[in-house]
Amino acid sequence: MKHSTTPQTRRGHRGGPARRIGRTLALVLPVFMVLSGTLAVTRVNWTGSPSSSVLAASDVSSAEVTAKKAAARAPQDVLRDQLMTELQHHNPGVVLTHLQQAVSQRPSLARHCSSLARALGRAAVRIYGAPRAQSYARPVCDTAFASGVLAAHS
Repeated sequence: MKHSTTPQTRRGHRGGPARRIGRTLALVLPVFMVLSGTLAVTRVNWTGSPSSSVLAASDVSSAEVTAKKAAARAPQDVLRDQLMTELQHHNPGVVLTHLQQAVSQRPSLARHCSSLARALGRAAVRIYGAPRAQSYARPVCDTAFASGVLAAHS
């Protein structure tokens, strides 16, 4: 009987560090390739215009960035900011009228009307105090303004 000098491994033996590195690469490499391919595709200029999409981002002025951010915001968020700014200059009655007009002009805002009116009610309490803010309450958006005043007062 002849004996071998190389150690024989049992079936199912995990092996050494090379085998562990191979298994790790087998798991990590496909993920890396997919992610790098995804990033490469996002950098390709698919519009057909000669300008580079990567360099164009650095050439945009801050006014254009601000305008794009405003356009990307939801209409109810834009309306909320406009109404809050208006509340600084006008009484809550005027602002509630403008809210009602905005909802009439854009019916898609109707589902946000209550949350907008509640936010106006809370802001009115901070500006005018609870008793005066409550005096402006009226049935705009199911009396949500009044519930906003009440929530901010309690």
